[in-house]
Amino acid sequence: MGKLRRGCSCLCAVRCARVTTARGRRRRTCRGSGGLCGFTACAIPAELGERDVARFLSSLAVESGVSAATQNQALAALLFLYQAVLERPLGAFQGLVRAHQPKRLPVVLTRDEVAAVLGAMQGTPQLVAALLYGSGLRLLEALQLRVKDLDLRRGEIVVRGGKGDRDRVTVLPAIVVGPLERHLDAVRALHQEDLARGAGRVPMPAGLLHKYPNAAAEWRWQWVFPARREGVEVPTGERRRHHLHETVIQRAFRAAVQQSGISKRATCHSLRHSFATHLLEDGYDIRTVHELLGHRDVSTTMIYTHVLNRGGRGVRSPADRLVEPGVIAVVPRLAGRLRQLLPRLRQLLPPPNPPR
Repeated sequence: MGKLRRGCSCLCAVRCARVTTARGRRRRTCRGSGGLCGFTACAIPAELGERDVARFLSSLAVESGVSAATQNQALAALLFLYQAVLERPLGAFQGLVRAHQPKRLPVVLTRDEVAAVLGAMQGTPQLVAALLYGSGLRLLEALQLRVKDLDLRRGEIVVRGGKGDRDRVTVLPAIVVGPLERHLDAVRALHQEDLARGAGRVPMPAGLLHKYPNAAAEWRWQWVFPARREGVEVPTGERRRHHLHETVIQRAFRAAVQQSGISKRATCHSLRHSFATHLLEDGYDIRTVHELLGHRDVSTTMIYTHVLNRGGRGVRSPADRLVEPGVIAVVPRLAGRLRQLLPRLRQLLPPPNPPR
């Protein structure tokens, strides 16, 4: 896949940044449309039609072999680009080849594996990973937490604008309250240094920046996990401190998994899967887990009932009884004794009735 040409990328990037900021969307909303112009060798997306978009999306599934999620992300980005940015909604796609979406079970770590991975991490990545497992957060949900979203006394976390732009309340594990308080003390000291040199502002949700112009520098709106360096806002050009980038946690988690010797293909999201599975193992009902995870439909949460730590489907294999104390020693002797008694049993049993 090619990239957008310079003229097209600059124009679309600026317009898309303005629209996404005004609508409260994330910057990555238009990122999936970046290969369209390179695929069609055209520098102006407005000149492309439904047929070009369908060819591009079909090539992702047929030639590139991407997953269904990647193709859906590109489709959503293109629909947003044409409808919201270019103000030219697309019609129906003819001949669009959709990528196959197989059903996969989530990767779940055992409690010992979670402890080993968290023990191999340190610093801020360890604290973030502990929240992913202890609160069932998605990675971006944890990194986009603000100070006001934490209630240390009640043991609650308010997730604002999660997946599907939905808010929810989840549990704050008591084991991280102490480390989290020390971490917030260091973040407050960093914020005071930023304020002293005329900085200390963070990006704000859409609309609130104009309604509360000074809120961006207030302590309650600061990121719980701020980045080390400040960044530049695309629409305004102002320097503001963003939250910690997700790749920092992903690299630290990957290194911890390798150091722990775990052979599973675990990612940061596996901690969220493990959170749900272990709650079900502890006896919590599916509706409670569904509300903590923030799923739109309870059927999404039901997938964790298939990966409980109880064997295939909650069934105990008969082979496991062979390893019980005394069974393996008894089975060979019992089989030999039955061979000796079989002729006598045949003599004692009445002959079978002849068929009619």
